[in-house]
Amino acid sequence: MPTGYYTHPAFLLHEMGHFHPECPERLQAIEDHLISHAIDGLLDRREAPAATAEQIERVHRPDYVSGLASLSPAAGYQQIDPDTSMNAHTLTAATHAAGAAVAATDAVIAGELENAFCCVRPPGHHAEPGRAMGFCFYNNVAIAARHALAAHGLERVAVIDFDVHHGNGTEAAFRNEPRVLMCSFFQHPFYPYSGTDHVAPNMSNIPLPAYSNGLAVREVVDTIWLPRLHDFKPEMIFISAGFDAHREDDLGQMGLVEQDYAWMTAQLIAVARTYARGRIVSCLEGGYNLSALGRSVLAHLKVLLET
Repeated sequence: MPTGYYTHPAFLLHEMGHFHPECPERLQAIEDHLISHAIDGLLDRREAPAATAEQIERVHRPDYVSGLASLSPAAGYQQIDPDTSMNAHTLTAATHAAGAAVAATDAVIAGELENAFCCVRPPGHHAEPGRAMGFCFYNNVAIAARHALAAHGLERVAVIDFDVHHGNGTEAAFRNEPRVLMCSFFQHPFYPYSGTDHVAPNMSNIPLPAYSNGLAVREVVDTIWLPRLHDFKPEMIFISAGFDAHREDDLGQMGLVEQDYAWMTAQLIAVARTYARGRIVSCLEGGYNLSALGRSVLAHLKVLLET
């Protein structure tokens, strides 16, 4: 079965101002690398649908969803926090980003796809049930994981987050939810300054100091993540695929390279094959050095394609 690749033209229309690191050029850099390495033709390309209100509100409060819609500007920008703003296309892009994750979940569970990568923006893992922040509006991975539980009746799903920043929104969505295991590492202390206090038993949060390299991350995966995953036996794996822990990315200070992302992907595929019929849905989160992002997504996709 093929690897799915979900995207949508609206993702290129959302932008938060000149020189903002979370920019449309991120997706163009990924596409350039796929084309130059002849990977684009191997993917099952699908246009992301819009998520429904029901799907979004499994994670986000209805008053938050309606409030966000009321803030959407007809022109210019609506500032949400010092780093996050909306333009006229943001809400459409966010709705399709969440819809990509849901549609990928449906297709993978139906057996149409082996696995899927959602090349989306805005990212999602900082979006809390009642708050947009950190470039994020809807929590794409959390919405997809809730959909797998609610619409497909899965009993155990795992969320893996290897972004340089802690996925505070995903943790808020699933804290003390026994059907969800979340495994993450993140630079600490660092934005959003969370993930280390009052950690719930279904969270495996591993703070790492600045300048931690791939060897340190591989040790975390080998000695902490994998034992937790084998004990949990997930029926599906969702990945918050942030690539800003790359050593060339200026928004973080960690030292990963493309081969580290490929290695982590291979470990997760092995777990998915053992317990989850190979079912993986991966969603783009961070990654702001355009060259490093393109190379890292390429490495991630090559491993997904090899399954």
